[in-house]
Amino acid sequence: MTKLRLAIVGAGPAGIYAADILLKAERKFDVSIDLFEQLPAPYGLVRYGVAPDHPRIKGIINALRDVLDRGDIRIFGNVNFGTDITLDDLKHHYNAVIFSTGAIQDAPLDIPGIDLDGSYGAAEFVSWFDGHPDVPRTWPLEAESVAVLGNGNVALDVSRILAKHAEDLLVTEIPDNVYEGLKQSPVTDVHVFGRRGPAQVKFTPLELRELGELRDVDMVVYDEDFDYDEASKAAVASNKQVMVIDRVLQQWRTREVGQASRRLHLHFYAKPVELVDDGTGKVAAIRYERTRPDGEGGVVGTGEIREIPIQAMYRAVGYFGSPLDGVPFDEIHGVIPNHEGKVLEAGSNERVHGVYATGWIKRGPVGLIGHTKSDAMETISHVINDQADWWSPVDPSEESIVAMLDERGVKYTDLDGWHHLDEHEIALGAPHDRARVKVVPRDEMVRISRAE
Repeated sequence: MTKLRLAIVGAGPAGIYAADILLKAERKFDVSIDLFEQLPAPYGLVRYGVAPDHPRIKGIINALRDVLDRGDIRIFGNVNFGTDITLDDLKHHYNAVIFSTGAIQDAPLDIPGIDLDGSYGAAEFVSWFDGHPDVPRTWPLEAESVAVLGNGNVALDVSRILAKHAEDLLVTEIPDNVYEGLKQSPVTDVHVFGRRGPAQVKFTPLELRELGELRDVDMVVYDEDFDYDEASKAAVASNKQVMVIDRVLQQWRTREVGQASRRLHLHFYAKPVELVDDGTGKVAAIRYERTRPDGEGGVVGTGEIREIPIQAMYRAVGYFGSPLDGVPFDEIHGVIPNHEGKVLEAGSNERVHGVYATGWIKRGPVGLIGHTKSDAMETISHVINDQADWWSPVDPSEESIVAMLDERGVKYTDLDGWHHLDEHEIALGAPHDRARVKVVPRDEMVRISRAE
């Protein structure tokens, strides 16, 4: 029987789901799958891109763990594609590769002052508070008044972590250095800006509701934002999710404010136009244009400019993919060009045989975990049906990859290593009644994983 030796680059949900779907699919050949991950631990954005106070994410991690723990997928962590292993290496040892590397950069925002000191990308901040090993241990939390740009779940995560009292995060897996940093924050006001109205937000009701449950934080909304046009009224009436969001916001309008030590302001119909320089290259204020509904669910500018003093700004306007060595890349959309997961040459749209994509690097940073599964299913269907176009590897033996990584001195981590690290982090949390305490330095993660 023919055997498919498949490499998957990226061990987040997209890569793990793709492996699981292939192993369970009807096919007329055997399968052997190796997952390569640049970080020493698996799970990608579920471990490093979601706020630590989201317990429901643990359910997703449990499902991913169950797939890996079956033992029919090998994982090589701490392996960097492009240096430790290349596309030519994969062609030498595999029949095909799926790239599931996600999108971890911040999408750009082109407004005056965006490069001032105190202007940050949300993705960087999320990586810091999630204990990503490749970002600095410290974060400059010196602002009393902060702006967050965006009306998606990432914007709410960032706003909630900024506004929440650090001690209320101690029940989570927050790293010690992050707790110490947040504890020193002098923040009093977090301002969240969205260009459109309350009926057009992109966050989910659960995320929004969690904001209103923060201890000693007032939720501040503004009556002027709730003069709905017909399109907004129709959205509230016809969409259950929008209806729930509206109900939460309307309830906040009736709350008394002024007693809490911190405030979280939601500004709708507010389009950021400039960050103001304090004269020394630091952020001093945000200027925004008041918008209004255009009657079709969008907005137009009114020409009215407002200004709020701030000392820091986080843009949460989307993620953007990163190019991979030797792999076609769409610089405008931040994805690998593809048709239903089959990778195409960037200029000619010609098929690149043996190379596939899934997840955010395939479709852009949109959709929830459920979309990732259906996305992987589409890609896997083509992998199965493209048998005639697979690569013909020179050495497809499973031992050859281990030998190659060892020969190159790559300190890779495997599934047993992840179990070591997992148990170590859980043990660190146990004395403090915490689920775990994340190990942050990469070399320490590798040392624990490899039992060195």
